[in-house]
Amino acid sequence: MAKRNLEILVGFFVLLGLAALVFVALKAANLTSFSGGDTYALSARFDNIGGLKSRAPVRSAGVVVGRVTSIGLDPKTFQGVVTLEVQRQYEFPKDTSAKILTAGLLGDQYIGLEPGGDEKNLTTGDTITQTQSAVVLENLISQFLFNKAADAGKSDGEGSKQ
Repeated sequence: MAKRNLEILVGFFVLLGLAALVFVALKAANLTSFSGGDTYALSARFDNIGGLKSRAPVRSAGVVVGRVTSIGLDPKTFQGVVTLEVQRQYEFPKDTSAKILTAGLLGDQYIGLEPGGDEKNLTTGDTITQTQSAVVLENLISQFLFNKAADAGKSDGEGSKQ
């Protein structure tokens, strides 16, 4: 009887360990929000979406208020079209702006919503018109290096003219 109780206890801990692994896997894949609550769909257009992915969080004031549902390319304007679902309990004014931000220095990207002051609110199917594209670290580094090289070229040229 004691052996059977020990086997049941070991089985329980194995199941607990498997449940913990599933939770960690879902957390790593950014799928831990199981809320199937009422949402409304919005879209936004960006010149560059950087490394934004589907299921990325949509945040306002640091609070997750929704998720990115899809990312596509408009064949006419060649802009990235991001569709997001925002929980119905959060209503944003029509002049809300959307930015693609990065969590930390090299973290995952997410969409940050900054509410405006309009009295009318966004509704299902609306497009957020005020957007700011992702800051691509490689572009910043190359721009910095190009400026440094140009400054070095100017200082060398000035010294040889004297």
